[in-house]
Amino acid sequence: MMARLYLDTDKYGDESPSPVVAAFHSALHDIVRKRWKESGDEWKDFVFGKAVESITAEDFEQVEKTLLDAGHRFDWSAAISPQERPEAYKPAAGTSDEEMADFCFEHPDAPTAEADGEGRELRGVGDNVVRYDDNTVGIARYVRASNRVLQWLTDGVPEDTIAIIDDSGGTLTAPILEQFKGVICAGGTVRSHLGILTREYGIPCLMNAKIDGIKEGERVEFESSARAKTAEDYQSGKEVTANVWRLNR
Repeated sequence: MMARLYLDTDKYGDESPSPVVAAFHSALHDIVRKRWKESGDEWKDFVFGKAVESITAEDFEQVEKTLLDAGHRFDWSAAISPQERPEAYKPAAGTSDEEMADFCFEHPDAPTAEADGEGRELRGVGDNVVRYDDNTVGIARYVRASNRVLQWLTDGVPEDTIAIIDDSGGTLTAPILEQFKGVICAGGTVRSHLGILTREYGIPCLMNAKIDGIKEGERVEFESSARAKTAEDYQSGKEVTANVWRLNR
């Protein structure tokens, strides 16, 4: 991992996801270059020898201090970090309650269709984690940053919440996950962290969801009664999806 960090990123086509990450990596690269020069070793000997010890905890602390002093702030991560060190974190743009009122995912590959005889308007599909006897019906509410998680930790998760999430890791919503009626996640697979957690909690969940046009507060139904997607399905490339409907009734 250390060796990979020091490689020329242009050669491998990597792009830093944010200015903070770019600045952090640049500072680390400068330290490694300095330590390599000081070592007098060939690059290959340095990478597979002293490189692991070339950066210390103090180096990381100094890099972070330099970034914070320069005005950088980190994006929201798990809830515990901004709670303990609010000065180092910033709220994610576009995640306030007011902004969420008009927010919706718009996946270009989401299948859509007019309402059927039961008033169900197809707005997408996803990979079902566990097959349940019935479909899951509730109110769509987006969870995209820890400010909403912190609010619901204090006030409680609104009743009948079907959480729509774009992070498949599960860390963001873990503190309140068991209070959801259902989960629709735009990333990951049924074996992702979030998929595993919802299975253990007995919460219906779709992973790798492609949905379009579902807004905050709308009533939705998803096909938790569909066959669960298996590892063999992923390996063979077989499409096994469950439907997501917006309810007009």
